[in-house]
Amino acid sequence: MVRKTRGATVVAIGLGVTLAAAGCAGGSSGGGGSTGGKVTVTFWENATNGPDGMTFFNNAAKQFEAAHPNVTIQYQTIQNENLDGKLQTALNANNAPDIFLQRGGGKLQAEVDAGQLQAMNLSAADQANAGASALSAETINGQVYGMPFDTQPEGIYYSKNLFQQAGITSTPTTIDELETDVAKLKAIHVAPIAVGAKDAWPAAHWYYNFALRECSQSTMASTTKSLKFTDPCWTKAGTDLSAFLKVNPFQNGFLTTAAQQGAGSSAGQIANHKAAMELMGSWDPGVISSLTPDQKPLPDLGWFPFPAVSGGQGDASAIVGGNTAFSLSKNAPKEAFQYLEFLLTKDQQEAYAKAFQSIPVNQQAQDVVTAPYNISALQAANKAAYSITFLDTLFGLNVGNAMNAAVVNLMAGKGSAADIVSQTNAAAARG
Repeated sequence: MVRKTRGATVVAIGLGVTLAAAGCAGGSSGGGGSTGGKVTVTFWENATNGPDGMTFFNNAAKQFEAAHPNVTIQYQTIQNENLDGKLQTALNANNAPDIFLQRGGGKLQAEVDAGQLQAMNLSAADQANAGASALSAETINGQVYGMPFDTQPEGIYYSKNLFQQAGITSTPTTIDELETDVAKLKAIHVAPIAVGAKDAWPAAHWYYNFALRECSQSTMASTTKSLKFTDPCWTKAGTDLSAFLKVNPFQNGFLTTAAQQGAGSSAGQIANHKAAMELMGSWDPGVISSLTPDQKPLPDLGWFPFPAVSGGQGDASAIVGGNTAFSLSKNAPKEAFQYLEFLLTKDQQEAYAKAFQSIPVNQQAQDVVTAPYNISALQAANKAAYSITFLDTLFGLNVGNAMNAAVVNLMAGKGSAADIVSQTNAAAARG
């Protein structure tokens, strides 16, 4: 889904991890107040990047505590696929954490409509640290409801070593070229592309990217408002995916493969050179590194944008992406907002980017981006004509889940491109 994230990473570290914390934060205050006594700020996120991730959170907490000795930050880590349900239950019960991972899109809109979030009064420094583009994704009716931490351009991660062994000398720029590379990788007995279809959303991302290429920006915008998938491009995207499936690009057993959990997951297959490519967001290198034999970054990891399709109405440079963002529940104390401000500062953004192998949203911290795959992704994001967030986030939980399920059915040979459209429309009509 921050995802989408889809997961900031894979290694869940257990529940109820309490970090004594506190910190210095800048100017503006959040919404909720505190009594001036001891304050505990509860913080839910969806996983950390092994020991590096926990080191970041521990260090940030300790530094914050040095300036605010009355504050304790209480972290709770919840596996990515379980977070939404647990969070929705807590929000509905008026028992939500003070800070929590924000998916954005339709989910953000629904939480705002339900009065479950606190608008953030960002200072000029906050706005500069976050950047207008990242903040726009977290803004509704002129109010900011999510603090972005990183930018997550989606693309295809690949093993440079396996490409070299297969005789692939450059990354593909069209789907035809990608299909040619699939054949070359099969010839050296390597799974060309790994996908964790068991979790649904990783499989659906293939449809999202075909839709980005087939549908114009104006169609994407109008469909987001109407939730009526009537433009032929939505069916054409499914047809493209069906055609791509005919070259058998994915690993054996992809329908029952998890995305991020264990060496047998799609990320694990990249980490152990069992597969050559994976379509995923920019959290993927952190997941992959946690699943390599030495739990270190994969040295030959590369990245390229989703290839172009012939005749598509979308801009060939456009990117599916998102950012890791965190929201404040309506009753969060002002210290919760101050902690988010602190985490957005240059030093913390640099530390965050190193720990999570991510691209920080604070441009002053982007000099720490040195990994070739992140440089490639950042350059592509900067050149993109536009970007859209993940479609199951953009269109909301019910519509998004229906779309994801229909895509998996197509990939399993149990559905069609027309079924994706009809089932998504039906979910939108049900509301």
